[in-house]
Amino acid sequence: MNLKDELAQQRARGAQRFSDEARAEMMAATKRLAESGLAERAVGVGHTAPRFALPDALGTTVALDDLLAKGPVVMTFYRGTWCPYCNLEVRAFQEVLPQIEDAGASLVAISPQTPDNSLTLVEKHGLGFHVLSDAGNATARDYGLVFVIDNGLRKVYQDKGLDIPGHNGDGSWELPIPATYVIGRDGKVAYAFVDADYTARAEPAEVVDALRALSGAEAAE
Repeated sequence: MNLKDELAQQRARGAQRFSDEARAEMMAATKRLAESGLAERAVGVGHTAPRFALPDALGTTVALDDLLAKGPVVMTFYRGTWCPYCNLEVRAFQEVLPQIEDAGASLVAISPQTPDNSLTLVEKHGLGFHVLSDAGNATARDYGLVFVIDNGLRKVYQDKGLDIPGHNGDGSWELPIPATYVIGRDGKVAYAFVDADYTARAEPAEVVDALRALSGAEAAE
């Protein structure tokens, strides 16, 4: 089963967990975010990838420049351990990690949650790639991905016991919209998936195809 099908199943399960009123608010919030144009303004194909140096789940600093010195980089922004769609996404990327590494690339996942919460995600799914903590969404902001959860959606989350400020450790209600990038060794974005709909994610197989195409192009230069 591909990630798209797993996400569809999760949407069906999620619909049963929320009231009609809550589902309507969630859909309205997603629509407002899509209409804001945030996804269209974010870093995209052909842009120079903003640099970062972020701690992983064990506190080791991981810098984009160091990764690019070894090869291309696949980078995905997710919301946090509390998000079921994010859990499906990172698990799906773990499954294609051997293919990513065979292409000479590195994989990193970035969220605003604290290192402790990132470690929980790593241990839960047995992840073999860096899971980085982007305090205050500083890196996500550089990529143009950050939005503030509005009051209506905050109430929906709070009613379900989701303490997003607690997960982030900064008291904020800010999150990145889901985004996945393939970055070439020259620091340019070769592939970009950016979507205001938090239930939509890049298909790992498509990311691997983009990475292989990039690797072939770089080898031919």
